[in-house]
Amino acid sequence: MLPTAASAEPQDAMSIHKFAIGEVVDFVPGPGDANVPRGKYRIQRLQPSETRDKLYRVKHAVDGHERVVSETSLAARDTRLG
Repeated sequence: MLPTAASAEPQDAMSIHKFAIGEVVDFVPGPGDANVPRGKYRIQRLQPSETRDKLYRVKHAVDGHERVVSETSLAARDTRLG
């Protein structure tokens, strides 16, 4: 039996992503994100990060555009896209 990523490498609470693949979140742009549309995005992939701020590949619910954003730019939502 092959070890899973979780069993092969223990993770502490600081290394766990807050949002899961498929989850719908709100993107809240910062000062450097003036051209990025706000609104609903679906988490497509958890990205590796060299900093404490986790990265996600997200897809905009309306225009379908994908981008990589930091966890601090995302806020939880109560609903999921259909």
